[in-house]
Amino acid sequence: MRPGWVKKRLSDVTTKIGSGATPRGGNESYKAEGVSLIRSLNVYDDGFREAKLARIDQEQANALLNVIVEPQDVLLNITGASVARCCRAPAELLPARVNQHVSIIRPDREVLDSDFLHYLLISQEYKKRLLSTGEEGGSTRQAITKAQLQDFVIEFPESLPEQQRIVALLDEAFAGLATAKANAERNLLNAGEVFEAHLEAVIGSKQEGWEEKTLGELCTIARGGSPRPISEYLTTEPNGVNWVKISDATLSGKYIYKTAQAIKPEGVSRSRMVNEGDFILSNSMSFGRPYIMRTSGCIHDGWLVLSGYAPSLEQDYLYYVLGSGLVYRQFDYLAAGSTVRNLNIELASRVVLPVPPKEIQRAIVKRVECLSAETQRLTHLYEGKLAALEELKKSLLQEAFNGEL
Repeated sequence: MRPGWVKKRLSDVTTKIGSGATPRGGNESYKAEGVSLIRSLNVYDDGFREAKLARIDQEQANALLNVIVEPQDVLLNITGASVARCCRAPAELLPARVNQHVSIIRPDREVLDSDFLHYLLISQEYKKRLLSTGEEGGSTRQAITKAQLQDFVIEFPESLPEQQRIVALLDEAFAGLATAKANAERNLLNAGEVFEAHLEAVIGSKQEGWEEKTLGELCTIARGGSPRPISEYLTTEPNGVNWVKISDATLSGKYIYKTAQAIKPEGVSRSRMVNEGDFILSNSMSFGRPYIMRTSGCIHDGWLVLSGYAPSLEQDYLYYVLGSGLVYRQFDYLAAGSTVRNLNIELASRVVLPVPPKEIQRAIVKRVECLSAETQRLTHLYEGKLAALEELKKSLLQEAFNGEL
């Protein structure tokens, strides 16, 4: 043990460890205003997230008087996929309660600094220990019990001023890292915006000799299909056909998650086959814009399949023009009358595209591909910087709790 540091169970250095409950009725019981109810989706290692913060009325809050959140409380997720995420309670959102997925850990302020405890619990070593504690619970979902938290052993400087010195150093370092991260994220966003602005400017220039054609005039549009129930058609046999299921879930509005499985040949007739060179276009406007992708195999019915291109059209030009804001705005306008805001074949067919002569299409594709390559290079650069900053944070925490700060 490091000189001047002690080992204690959390129950020995806290005045409260406990979680709450969800009011009867779940989401439908929440109010537009009232007392904050903190849930696991609000608790992150890098801080509290107010998005989707639930509210309850005073009567509901009175039923949770044993889990009143106080300033300087440390909040820890104790169940589910987010188990062991941890943050400090946001004073500006108090009064507050927690539900059953979040535990309040209230340090004895004469012994343990709450900011120090938060940094300790999000460090790599302690995160691993908390996760292994959850796995020891034996349930199908990771969970950390109150008893396990009470028995959880931490190591810390016995001197409060020393704890606060370490916190001050980490606060300063993390503030600098946060600024660097914000700059990298802004540069990453700017790289994508520059590409999209250039793409729209090039495609929207409409010079002499250009025509305007609807998407329905330029290609055949069909809808994907899903054999029902899909589970009966999935296979691991080598003669299976690639079944591509692409969800509309996005990460930062940019990336689409994709999973591929094999489907039995008899399932192909119930699906839409996508061949090499065909494009698929998402029919959902849920995220403000549809997505266009190149793929092959059987595609499910959340996507439109584009094939059979007109002789006057370069396929790569179509790919880029459909990715421009010029076209997205038309999609948005056409889908505006729908509650779900989906594009069907008829609506997609009405989208008007600028079509220059093929040699100009090829020149546009070449220019856009050069810019796309540079954008991807910058994206990888800034994503690398973000990853390096996260590693630096882990390293600083490790140094702090190895007594090296």
